[in-house]
Amino acid sequence: MILADAAPTIDARLTEMIGTFNDDVLWAWILIPLLVGVSLYITFRTGFVQFRLFPEMFRVLGNKPEIAPDGKKAVSSLQAFFISAAARLGTGNIIGVSVAISLGGPGAVFWMWVMALVVCAASFVESTLAQLYKVRHPAGYRGGPAYYIERGLGSRWLAVVFAVILIMTFPLVFNAVQSNTITNTVANSVGELGAGTGTIFSVVIGALLVVLTGLVIFGGVRRIAHTAQALVPFFAALYVVIGLIIMVMHWQLVPGMITSIVANAFGLGEFAAAALGVVIIQGVRRGMFSNEAGLGSAPNAAASASVTHPVKQGLVQTLGVYLDTMVVCSVTAFIILLGYQGNLDGSFEGDMTQMALMSMLGPWALHLMTLIIFLVAFTSVLGNYYYGESNVEYLSGNGNVLFGYKVVFLVATFLGSLGSIDLVWTLADTTMGLMALVNLIAIAPLTVIACRLLKDYGEQRRQGLDPVFTRDRMPDIRGVECWEPREEPATEGREPAGRDS
Repeated sequence: MILADAAPTIDARLTEMIGTFNDDVLWAWILIPLLVGVSLYITFRTGFVQFRLFPEMFRVLGNKPEIAPDGKKAVSSLQAFFISAAARLGTGNIIGVSVAISLGGPGAVFWMWVMALVVCAASFVESTLAQLYKVRHPAGYRGGPAYYIERGLGSRWLAVVFAVILIMTFPLVFNAVQSNTITNTVANSVGELGAGTGTIFSVVIGALLVVLTGLVIFGGVRRIAHTAQALVPFFAALYVVIGLIIMVMHWQLVPGMITSIVANAFGLGEFAAAALGVVIIQGVRRGMFSNEAGLGSAPNAAASASVTHPVKQGLVQTLGVYLDTMVVCSVTAFIILLGYQGNLDGSFEGDMTQMALMSMLGPWALHLMTLIIFLVAFTSVLGNYYYGESNVEYLSGNGNVLFGYKVVFLVATFLGSLGSIDLVWTLADTTMGLMALVNLIAIAPLTVIACRLLKDYGEQRRQGLDPVFTRDRMPDIRGVECWEPREEPATEGREPAGRDS
């Protein structure tokens, strides 16, 4: 926020200091090597599960949920997928890709693709573990890394550290990124129409966003799930169609664009080896910001699903990484690269995607893109809230604490619309990196349990069964609260007897 003339200078200094730490220490020498190493280990240990069971990811999407303790249907596998997709398909898919291309060039897109294919394995393990170690909740289930760190590793203190970092990352920092993007995007659109913008405008947009968000989050997880289920498919499909139209209109430029992506990815279009490092770091960093694989965020949504086997939701959440990076992020990259046609000067413009669309489709495209970004960012705000709620409840189940969290979240939403986007993005890189660091350290030793679950799932599938897990199948695994065997008649919205989730 601009409180005085010196504020921009302070913001710039903080941004530079934190950015240097991110680039030279956290990401380059710690997080990227750890992410690659853990993901490759999981990939080989699971027998390339992200490729081998790709068709199975679609099959398990249709599983029906059971009845929750409050008498209503629990969150379904598909709804949990959309909650995580709501958070995944945020500004990282649009603004984040713009940052990656602006700073790393076209080659950053290639490394986003490569890392997505590798880290899918980490996404599978973390979401499968979240299902195994979930706990009961009046509306269904709760879970996530904090739960499997404590129950699987037996480390309460590390679980608390993760929960605190996540609450700082998603409800506060990431949420500010989303609301900031909404305000700036709407300002561009309104300014194009000839209306004035400024501080008052930002306040109004921020207030409206708070009202809309409050109407959803005070309705509980089911309202969040239903809102995400309604909005995510709509804006994702609309955005992909726009991208396909652009590619058809400029089909003659597509081969050159692909060549540029591959050439720059290996430094063939660069003048120094250091430039290749920038390309890789930007591609990996923005890819993680976008698809969240290995970050430890999506498991919070995965744990809420009612399924008959933990592996099912692990597969579903892995599919989300493909949707996020290989489809939506690719559409953004293609729009920018075709629109700018190689004229990238290395300076980041938050509205690169909007400007590229305008150059190809005309001024009206700016307003269409404003609508898409608003829906993308708004649903991401809802996903961010749910991630935070799961971890606030882990730290304290007190109703007053949860209400206070809602208030703080809405305040952060409002303040984010007024803040400095450069500083917010830099802080997001830092908190995201620290959060991923804790999660990767946790899932590496727990991968052996996920592999046992995967083996059990595969054996049942080879017998022609719809896999069902109960904890007596692996009685040596401690800390499992749910998944107990029980015999009871099948009821509406519930799987047949013995299929307890």
